[in-house]
Amino acid sequence: MNLSFDNMYQIKKIIVCLDLSDLDQTLVNFASFIANINQTKKIYFTNVIRNLNIPKDILEEFPNLVSQMVEERQNQMKAIVDRVFVNKQKTELAYVVKEGNLSKKILKLAQEKSVDMIIVGRKVQLPGTGVVSHRLARRASCSLLIVPEGSKPSVDTLLVPSDFSDYSKDAMEEAIMIAEKYGSKSKIVCQNVFTIPTGYHFTGKSYEEFASIMKLHAEINYKKFIRKIDTKNIQIKPVYTRDEDEDPVEDILSMADEIKADGIIIGAKGRTAATALFIGSMAERLIQLNDRFPMLVTRPKGKNAGILDYILEI
Repeated sequence: MNLSFDNMYQIKKIIVCLDLSDLDQTLVNFASFIANINQTKKIYFTNVIRNLNIPKDILEEFPNLVSQMVEERQNQMKAIVDRVFVNKQKTELAYVVKEGNLSKKILKLAQEKSVDMIIVGRKVQLPGTGVVSHRLARRASCSLLIVPEGSKPSVDTLLVPSDFSDYSKDAMEEAIMIAEKYGSKSKIVCQNVFTIPTGYHFTGKSYEEFASIMKLHAEINYKKFIRKIDTKNIQIKPVYTRDEDEDPVEDILSMADEIKADGIIIGAKGRTAATALFIGSMAERLIQLNDRFPMLVTRPKGKNAGILDYILEI
């Protein structure tokens, strides 16, 4: 395909959100893996201190207090990176400490530095919440990788849920780029979850007959969908899943489990200022329920350009 395809999905600059917990080692490990595959130019390891609200008289008495706190946190991040990150000499590493609201500071930094990806952790046993993942997924102007604690970086098998829309195309193209850079060893499973409409009996068809019709249409739509994409000779297997309980997210997670997926890649719905906060109900539910598989919410850099002033007010 033309050069713009490759440029759109390059991962040259990354923000990694660290909170100085045990999860940081997993995130640094993923950042190292991604940087090695993509020849990433720069990584901003970032820690956000909640609003300090230190009284003025205390700051006057201890004028170096804040700068010493910042330096301490930078050193803590650097210690983890020095221990875990491989091939440090190939990537420029920066250690950024901000004060304030975590999601707003990360979003602003992402725009200022024009990053391609934000990496954030998903805590399972460790204390903490996943609220930040939701906010960043809705509002970031780049892709977001959500990594559950204890995950191991690999891209041997990738699951791409697809409804054959433009944002599903974004996700598939990013999956193909990842697989190609990994050395074409990856396998991509493209899953379409289809639902049997409640009024199917008005057609005179049985449930099973109508299910066959729905699957046939899905197969036809997949062929049209994949024809528009340069697959770069990567192995892509389409699967069609009948949704029996009106919860496609459970079907996606079951498929990820069945194929032992190393990651799930899904496209964000919002592409303009008007739709930026709508990443799609399926992506929202996946972020909420998935605590086992690394998940990449793709939004090619620039798709949400120009909305930062709007979203930072929310």
